[in-house]
Amino acid sequence: MHDVAIIGAGIIGLAVAAALQDDGRQVLLLDRRGVAQETSRGNAGALAFSDILPLASPGIMRQAPRWLLDPLGPLAIPPAYFPTILPWLMRFWRASRPNRADASLAAQAGLMALAVAETPGMLDRAGAGHMVRRDGSLQLYESEAELAAVMPGWQARARHGIAFEHVRGPRLAELQPGLHPRLVAGTFVPGWHTVSDPYDVACRLADRVTARGGQIETRAVLRVAAAEGGVQVKFADGTTLLAHRAVIAAGAWSKPLAQGLGDRIPLETERGYNTTLPPGAFDLRRQLIFGGHGFVATPLSTGLRIGGAVELGGLKLPPNMARADAMLRRAAAFLPGLRTEGGQQWMGFRPSLPDSLPVIGPASATPHVVYAFGHGHLGLTQAAATGRIVADLIAGRSPPIPLGPFRPTRF
Repeated sequence: MHDVAIIGAGIIGLAVAAALQDDGRQVLLLDRRGVAQETSRGNAGALAFSDILPLASPGIMRQAPRWLLDPLGPLAIPPAYFPTILPWLMRFWRASRPNRADASLAAQAGLMALAVAETPGMLDRAGAGHMVRRDGSLQLYESEAELAAVMPGWQARARHGIAFEHVRGPRLAELQPGLHPRLVAGTFVPGWHTVSDPYDVACRLADRVTARGGQIETRAVLRVAAAEGGVQVKFADGTTLLAHRAVIAAGAWSKPLAQGLGDRIPLETERGYNTTLPPGAFDLRRQLIFGGHGFVATPLSTGLRIGGAVELGGLKLPPNMARADAMLRRAAAFLPGLRTEGGQQWMGFRPSLPDSLPVIGPASATPHVVYAFGHGHLGLTQAAATGRIVADLIAGRSPPIPLGPFRPTRF
């Protein structure tokens, strides 16, 4: 019988494996595609520790109708998928009410504070500490009115101790030369970091896991169930294995596994698109955030990545790469001189819950299974914190932050 089986070898599963090994546990990672081959492979590379505002907020409910009118805009729902996602949207609307959004923000801030504490050690132990760029981020605005509209969010961050600087004129040009004059202001966040390439970071974590005796197998898991003395994992080929414990960290593919354990968790999929341009496409000094348009530009060792936005379309609809094209055109308008040729397009599936918080905690059917999924676009940022929490739960220790807001049964 295996010690701990972890379903999912993306960044969350890898961080959980590393934390469990630090506790002396033996781990087996199971993934249908392999290490970081899906969402974790092509993300924007941000350690977005200041991103504590929930997506479900009064502000987005005011913006959403305008965004939804543009099929290539920051938020889109394919018409054919609307009936499927309607129950999730209703939960999202309820979560955006001020009192519930404030509760989600407080919970997210607690998880982020833990991430700030845990991430450097996790990366250093994996030999990936040098891959972190501590250049901060720069959020950009096309008008003073746009900056004024987001001021409540910055005030909320300030209440949680997040440092930032609103900039204009020469200071804006110093932080990022070559911006179009239509960008009149920005907010610089020094504590926001990026990594040189998210896939490389995941591979370093995987290498450390295997070097310490962990196993990683490419196998599709069909079901996880309680069994005498532990957990049974059933594979798509009909074979099974037994483990003392299991962790479900399969990202956007976690929903049916949780449902098989009696937990109906309203997990949806934010389909994110990007284009990675060759190195030298633009002299990008730090990650730029175009909040009004829902995308970012990130300098990576592999090039310059333009991506983001939210398309709520599930796992089965074909990709709409016109969304990646639209973001690249917008980036070229804001960054004169950006060379847009030679890019590689990508789409990934972000696991999203209506209140913008992940599910972290034991399954209803058995305490031998722990859930760790639903991090939205913050998986890389919150991976180390999630690993620490899961390791504490499995060891029977009190977790470092209250887990009530993240409990699987909250829905």
